[in-house]
Amino acid sequence: MTIQIDSREKPKAIQKILADFDKTGINHFVSKLPVGDYMSFDNPRLVIDRKQSLQELCSNVCQQHKRFRAELIRAQEIGIHVVLLCEHGGRIRSLEDVKAWVNPRLKTSPMAVSGERLYKILSTMQKTYGVEIEFCRKQDTGKRIIEILGEGRERNDCRS
Repeated sequence: MTIQIDSREKPKAIQKILADFDKTGINHFVSKLPVGDYMSFDNPRLVIDRKQSLQELCSNVCQQHKRFRAELIRAQEIGIHVVLLCEHGGRIRSLEDVKAWVNPRLKTSPMAVSGERLYKILSTMQKTYGVEIEFCRKQDTGKRIIEILGEGRERNDCRS
């Protein structure tokens, strides 16, 4: 398997991921991707968009909603299936678990998005754009990327 890594991924943030690729003999290189952060040459219609935490994901779907939505629409238009892989860990193992998430920003901003609200936003995005949302611990990200890209998933939305 050869994995293309988007050039906007910060080298320092992905050192462990690259080490996991190297350890398992996965070829990889950095180049700009039209959508997402990781793509296997074996299945270029499947990409992973990595998020470092629920806080980053929340920022993407709320403050940067237009840009994020445009990227998901672009993926649909060119026939790419997106898996959002959120490195949150702890008790967040599924989309359902997001309901119980306590956004740290709620302490300083009562208008911040709650876990329940984020769950509803993500559920809507999943239904509307056919995006899959998965969670993992940071130390497992490289392994999960390899597993997901190696599974040969197909688009699972009704728009294909």
